[in-house]
Amino acid sequence: MSEPGRLDPDMLVSGWSPVFLRLNWCNASLATSHKPPATFGHPPMLKRLESLIRPWAIPNLTAIIIAGQVLLYAVQIARNAGNMGGDALSMIYLEPGMVLQGEVWRLFTFAFVPPQIELIWAFFYFYLFYLYGTTLEHEWGTVRYNLFLLIGLIANVIAAFVAWHFGAIDHASNTFLYSTVFLAFARLFPNFILNLFFILPIQIKWLALLMWLGLAFGLVTGDWMQRLLIVASVFNYLVFFGRDHWRDVKQKRRRRSYQARTEKAGKPPVHTCRICGLDSNTSPKTSFRYCSKCSGQCCYCPEHIRDHEHVVEVENPV
Repeated sequence: MSEPGRLDPDMLVSGWSPVFLRLNWCNASLATSHKPPATFGHPPMLKRLESLIRPWAIPNLTAIIIAGQVLLYAVQIARNAGNMGGDALSMIYLEPGMVLQGEVWRLFTFAFVPPQIELIWAFFYFYLFYLYGTTLEHEWGTVRYNLFLLIGLIANVIAAFVAWHFGAIDHASNTFLYSTVFLAFARLFPNFILNLFFILPIQIKWLALLMWLGLAFGLVTGDWMQRLLIVASVFNYLVFFGRDHWRDVKQKRRRRSYQARTEKAGKPPVHTCRICGLDSNTSPKTSFRYCSKCSGQCCYCPEHIRDHEHVVEVENPV
């Protein structure tokens, strides 16, 4: 439990918990083999960064992280069962104060802190994390997946030091590992099926939407420190997919504009100026008027309503 006035990083951004989720085994292999939606590529900056880290890229990184978390989770269970006291993870937390005292390994080891959940839900957590992570690595390649996690790690380390400097947190959370991998997987495979409450099938894109709504709520209601930690937790996702989302928005806007113009072009105009031919389709904001002195329904634009010859119906002589 966090102290009053301090932020609990695990409560700010906690990734979509696997609680109440079960994999739809019938659709698992099919869903992961679906072709992901078209993307617009990554910025040149990412390609340059990939070339820099290529010699040090670690294959099967998800499996390595999970192996470390499982080992430490087992150590925690053993210590708790033996009433040994103390915190088995105290030496690997990212505590900025301890890092400044020389314990620099904490900058990396905090990624191996296991989730603080019950064993049954930890199993689902590890399974889904492995599924999402290995699928992304297969889709992107080892180098790009390593870069994705590295950018997230650096962003969270920087945010942790800022928050610690202002007394907001004592140690940083590694929930960005699961949350951003989950969001990236949902972006690439939005139709992947999970069973909610073990019985209700739901596409993963809707779970991702719920998570985005939770993050948005935190941005709106939180203070600047909470906003900083939230942005840092999804920073790597924004670097990789932000440009794609922006282009999607612009494409949808252009599509709606084109559809609106097409619909207007296909419908006959309601009003048409008898003199110049201006109509309500091409100029929807124009205020058209009908002349009461003209015979019939004679419509005019504002320019010609007072400057036209009146139409008079001539009676045929008997």
